[in-house]
Amino acid sequence: MTFKEKYLAGEIEFDEIQDYIDRWGADDTTMTLREYLGLNADEEDIWIEESDEALQALLDRQKKGV
Repeated sequence: MTFKEKYLAGEIEFDEIQDYIDRWGADDTTMTLREYLGLNADEEDIWIEESDEALQALLDRQKKGV
């Protein structure tokens, strides 16, 4: 499961995103970080252009079905 899938399922806390980033950096994958985390392009844009907190708020809204 990707970071996003596990986070939305309530299996992990948001701050574990850093562990996924670290694993991606150490992995020999051809996936982009966005793909590795399970984010779509809009979520990635918010994360890059705004902040971790903005991405967490967006995912939290998805979690609640808003």
